[in-house]
Amino acid sequence: MEIPTETPIKKPKRLTSVVWNHFERVRKADICYAVCVHCKKKLSGSSNSGTTHLRNHLLRCLKRSNYDVTQILAAKRKKKDPTLAVVTYEEGQRKEETISPVSAFKFDPEVKKEEVNVPINLGSVRFDQERSRLDLARMIMLHGYPLAMVDHIGFKIFVKNLQPQFEVLTNSAVELDCMTIYAKEKQKMYEAIHNLHGRISLSADVWDSSENARYMCLTAFYIDEDWKLQKKMLNFITLDPSHTDDILSEVVVKSLTDWAIDRKLFSMTFDHCTGYEELIFRIKDWLSQNRPLLKNGELFDVRCAVQLMKSIVSDVMEAIRDVTHKVRESIRHVKSSQVTLGKFNEIAQQAAISGERPLILDCGQQWSSTYLMLEAALDYRGAFCLLEEHDPTYTSALSETEWDHASVVAGYVKLFVEVTNVFTTNKYSTANIYFPEICDIHIQLIEWCKNPDNFLSDIALKMKEKFDRYWSKCSLTLAIAAILDPRFKMKLVEYYYPQIYDSDAPNQIKAISDAIRELSNEYAMGSSSLDPDTAGASGSLASTTIGTRDRLRGFDKFLHETSHNHNMTSDLDKYLEEPVFPRNYDFSILNWWKVHTPRYPILSMMARDILGVPASTLGPELAFNNRGRVLDYHRSSLNPDAREALICGQDWLRMESEEYNSPHIYTAVPLTVESK
Repeated sequence: MEIPTETPIKKPKRLTSVVWNHFERVRKADICYAVCVHCKKKLSGSSNSGTTHLRNHLLRCLKRSNYDVTQILAAKRKKKDPTLAVVTYEEGQRKEETISPVSAFKFDPEVKKEEVNVPINLGSVRFDQERSRLDLARMIMLHGYPLAMVDHIGFKIFVKNLQPQFEVLTNSAVELDCMTIYAKEKQKMYEAIHNLHGRISLSADVWDSSENARYMCLTAFYIDEDWKLQKKMLNFITLDPSHTDDILSEVVVKSLTDWAIDRKLFSMTFDHCTGYEELIFRIKDWLSQNRPLLKNGELFDVRCAVQLMKSIVSDVMEAIRDVTHKVRESIRHVKSSQVTLGKFNEIAQQAAISGERPLILDCGQQWSSTYLMLEAALDYRGAFCLLEEHDPTYTSALSETEWDHASVVAGYVKLFVEVTNVFTTNKYSTANIYFPEICDIHIQLIEWCKNPDNFLSDIALKMKEKFDRYWSKCSLTLAIAAILDPRFKMKLVEYYYPQIYDSDAPNQIKAISDAIRELSNEYAMGSSSLDPDTAGASGSLASTTIGTRDRLRGFDKFLHETSHNHNMTSDLDKYLEEPVFPRNYDFSILNWWKVHTPRYPILSMMARDILGVPASTLGPELAFNNRGRVLDYHRSSLNPDAREALICGQDWLRMESEEYNSPHIYTAVPLTVESK
């Protein structure tokens, strides 16, 4: 007997129940079925069967979504309880004018209190108020939303229509939930740092607010066991206006001891190039009392390279402020009317100026925009000179000397723009990329100082004076980082130093070579000063014997030197004697060191610490901005504990979210290493 095929039946107009959104009505012979679109189960679908059994099935169906059931329940309750009707935004606004938002929802406080304590079970549906509260707090922290968003009528209406059973919290309750999440994430962060075998470098950045308050942000940089560069905010400290350098040093020291990283600290990077000498001295002095710093602390004090670029360019722009003002007014005059602009374009065509770049006005907040304005104006230099002859209303004309100065200075700033772009292109930059760029600036400054024009040479000398202070503090750290790049090794130092130091280059190269060997020997000795966990693991015993160990540190060095098998090549010698690695476009230095750690066990320890030093702390959003870091109103209005919890918690959750959603940029690819 032939079985009749199933054919879908168009739903008659009387099938208006929302439940039919989840069923398809089909006919087999003379029998009608309702087929669940989620699990494909067949139920009676005749018109006289009603829809109660269909609704009950949906409540038990394991393959339907919670959102679908919520719609069904809402539709069902709407008929029985008018207080659960869906509220529109316009209705909410109208009600807000006459009654409070809470009363507009007509929730019974007593019933809601019971619902919070007892999770609601509807078949397989389970609503958890506590989990939803923490999800809301986590969302606010992750995205930087203001805590007051829970008081907004639009948010309350959205949540009520989405999940009527959720109890909208108060501002203070959400703040407590955020503090709970912060405490949990802080413990995870503490354990991650405590279990780290390598060293940690810190950056100290100063923030401001519209209320003239100041804050210090301490951020840890380190390379983890998988050779991934990590950046984690540790503290966001509210500074008192009366804080002096000694108080600030105590604030930093307290943070180091709270996180138990004082014996793991390799270096500190400060975003300002001047003004922190006393602060740094006090921190170094305190650290050296408990444990000698590597290389006698010569590698400890690092300054932000991008902040150096900003500071130098700021001085340059100030020196040519009058010239820049004339250029700006000249462009305004040309753009003042269509007639003037048309006349200027005709003059530009007569002067055979292509005009590939349009004239632009700079933005007061972006120093790079001033450079772009000068570059574009210089393309039309000839046209501006002719405009002066044809337009008597043009009163901002530049002299030939001023145009020459603008041209040379634009060349100066162009180099800083290019270098800043290199430093900020990659979100996670290792320290090896800085040395060649900084050396190039050094060489250019030497040449600029030779300019016969006194105005330009004076600008160059002031730039070089500020640069030399940076070079004296950071050149050793950057040179060692470059040597630990297998594409460069000592060859890069040997290439740049003759151009920088001329006849004194051999002595300077030898100084760098001796420094990296001395540092390598400190790592190779494996003394207590190189084991971050030794001091803390022994408790009170370690504190009572630390003086003895320090006094015998010279003996450790003597023992290492006299016991060393000179026929056995050290890690550093073996590394430097081998050919440099090709400069491939997709080269990853962290991947290279991860693969070659078995071959250079001591040197890889040093590379992990050196490459993790934050030679710059400013991202692209701040690198070209004339202002510094400014805290928004919502965060600055919080109490200090809540402010620190929200800002640090946001950083940790954001890093966790990025690692979960996308592979890390420095994920290492296993390679085969030949044993030798």
